[in-house]
Amino acid sequence: MNEKKLKHLEFIQVVINRLGNNSFLVKSWCVTIVAALTALSSGTKDQYIIIAYFPVFVFWLLDSYYLWQERLFRELYDEVRVMEESSINFSMKFSLDATNKHKYLSAALSRTILPFYAVLVGTIIILMLVL
Repeated sequence: MNEKKLKHLEFIQVVINRLGNNSFLVKSWCVTIVAALTALSSGTKDQYIIIAYFPVFVFWLLDSYYLWQERLFRELYDEVRVMEESSINFSMKFSLDATNKHKYLSAALSRTILPFYAVLVGTIIILMLVL
C-alpha cells in the first residue's frame, strides 16, 4: 500500500476514533445529568425529574449524530481503501452513495443507541412514579 493512501486512511481513522469517543462522553454526561436531577428531585416536592427528559432527548439526538457521522466516515474509509494511488486527494467528503445508504434516523433508532436512551426514559418514568 502506498504512503498517500495510508496517510489518508489514518486521517479518516482519527476522525472515526474521535466520534466514537464523543459518543461515549455524551452517554456518560447524559447519565450524570439524569442522576443529578434525580438526586435533586428526591428530597423535595419539586419535580426536577421531569426536566430530565430534556437532556435525554438532546443527548439522544447528539449521540445519533455522532453515530451517523461515524458510519459515513467508515464508508469513506472503505472507498479510500480500494482507491487507486492516483485518485488519492485527501478529501474528507462523503459520496452521494454513502449519504443515501446511511440515514440519520436509522442511526437514532439503531440497536446501539435506542436501548440506552429507552432505558433512561424508562428509568425516569419509574422514578416519577416512585418519587
